Amino acid sequence: MKFGVFVIVMLNRIKYLLIVLLLQALCSCNRDKVRQIPVRDFFKTPEKSFFKISPDGKYVSYLKPFKDKQNLFIQSLADGKEEMVTSFDDYPVRDYFWTYNNQLVFSQDIIALDQFKLYALDINTHQLHNLITQDKVRVRLLSRSRKQPDIITISLNKRNPANFDVYRLNLKTGEMKLYIANPGNIVDWFSDDDGNIRLAKASDGVDNTILYRTTDDAPFKPIIKTNFKNSVDPIAFTGKGNTFYALSNVNRDKSALVEIDAATGTEKKVIYATDKADVLEVGYSRRNHVLEYVSWEDAKPHKQYLDTSAGKIYADLKRQLQGSVIRFADRDSAGKKFVISTYTDRSPGSNYLYESETGRLTQLSDNNNGINPNELCAMQPVSFKASDGLTINGYLTLPQGGNKTNLPIVVMPHDGPWNRNRWGYSAEVQFLANRGYAVFQVNYRGSTGYGKAFFSAGFKQVGGKIQTDIQDGVKWLINQKIADPKRIAMFGGGFGGFSALYGVSFHPELYNCAIVQYGLINFFTFFKDAPPYAKPFLQMNYEMVGNPETDAIQLRAISPVFHADKIKAPLLIFQGEKDPRANISELNQFVRELRKRNVPVTYILKANERKFFRSEHNRMEMYAQIEKFLDNNLKVKP
Repeated sequence: MKFGVFVIVMLNRIKYLLIVLLLQALCSCNRDKVRQIPVRDFFKTPEKSFFKISPDGKYVSYLKPFKDKQNLFIQSLADGKEEMVTSFDDYPVRDYFWTYNNQLVFSQDIIALDQFKLYALDINTHQLHNLITQDKVRVRLLSRSRKQPDIITISLNKRNPANFDVYRLNLKTGEMKLYIANPGNIVDWFSDDDGNIRLAKASDGVDNTILYRTTDDAPFKPIIKTNFKNSVDPIAFTGKGNTFYALSNVNRDKSALVEIDAATGTEKKVIYATDKADVLEVGYSRRNHVLEYVSWEDAKPHKQYLDTSAGKIYADLKRQLQGSVIRFADRDSAGKKFVISTYTDRSPGSNYLYESETGRLTQLSDNNNGINPNELCAMQPVSFKASDGLTINGYLTLPQGGNKTNLPIVVMPHDGPWNRNRWGYSAEVQFLANRGYAVFQVNYRGSTGYGKAFFSAGFKQVGGKIQTDIQDGVKWLINQKIADPKRIAMFGGGFGGFSALYGVSFHPELYNCAIVQYGLINFFTFFKDAPPYAKPFLQMNYEMVGNPETDAIQLRAISPVFHADKIKAPLLIFQGEKDPRANISELNQFVRELRKRNVPVTYILKANERKFFRSEHNRMEMYAQIEKFLDNNLKVKP
């Protein structure tokens, strides 16, 4: 081969290789480029939600938007015909349930008037009855009865705002009769399968007492006494003598499912326990008096089936719905038709009708059909050692794309503090990850589900080791090269909002900015302004959080309202004007003080909203503001 020809051949090969490398680079860029999902697709009101099934198995019911308000719809399972049975355009239907004689009972929260309404709707006649209209009350359903389907048992703080009495409510006539007057110390009531109140929980604010009575005419007698570090939560009577099932952590670290003798309060046996986590939920069939399953959650949710029939149903569903977490949302009286809901960490899931006799599974709806799970991000369980050696668990959601280091981080401490983050779908988490942020959720000490010792480790630490756990988690992310130390934000609601403000106040070197939803800014007014129905729990909160009198120095040292001078980072604050736990005038003054000190604050106060923004319009505005705020302060570009 001549030299000139050789050079030409080599140049052509080099050109070819350069073109191949360029194409590979372009393909790689396209793979790493993530479609920015619209805000609306994450946070729109579901087309259908909150499915239930009628006791006779003939209808499914659900909430569906009508004129931007959630209303009740029913669908016949015989012919698939859909029917709208309420048409409110002022306030949505908030909650509802079926009675055993095919009536729908539902509530409305008239926020502007702080008024509660309870209605009954007869499906056969479509007659609507206004059962209760009361200002500044709360209503809790205690039981429905198969023997007396027209009667429901409710608790209501009508007579005294601080105490919930028990009433029998006739759904046909609207007559409400006092069943049990609260002596002033009862914080919870428990019924047997016939709707008769047989157990009660009393509290002096610190110690709890379980009381039992054999009949309606017999007096309540104390059978179990615990302090606030221990818990006994009745589930249901066994149907065999005077024994009941309960979740208890008495004489153990992790809550277990146990059977208790109601006459003496003695624990007869442990039915299920695990050393991995607290048992959180129990599936129980009142119709058959059968324990069906228990569930708990360490890194991810788990179920253990205790009943063979229920286990077979679950196995069939697991085969048909592979990879999804499965929940039994409702069932008919015969136990043959079930409403099933599913989810994963990357999917809001779907709702199904399952017929156990045939194994037939029919999809009722997607919780959000605008979401493609393949575009979303895995929620990874993580753990790290706090500075004092305690193991802290949480979740880390990394954005899609090739880069997994030096990422902008949004830290999301949970509300509570006696609560926890859970593995599963979160629209907020996925929205932030889709925008290129890693999301870090910490189950700091005091979080529930990890046992009594871990829970108790958070007492009197709301401004101490709880916050240290969060900061230790952030430093762990930095040391792992996951977090860019110059691009970290805090975002939380309630106590999570307090933690966000605490972070930018006392650790300004860690955080660029903070987002606060219905934040707690002053522990003194939080306790002082507690609604009457929360008063019985104040002493317990004093023991767990701090007493405004004896711990005043500590509470003042951590309450953000007294430390506006320490905050320099930009803030985005959202608040509903009708939030019963918020002191709006104090929050307004706090914002004025920050602005006077030239702190960049965006403050959005919404009338006619409580803690959470129920209006879809307000919700869209909020997340659009969050997107803009983080983009401006963490400098992330799509």
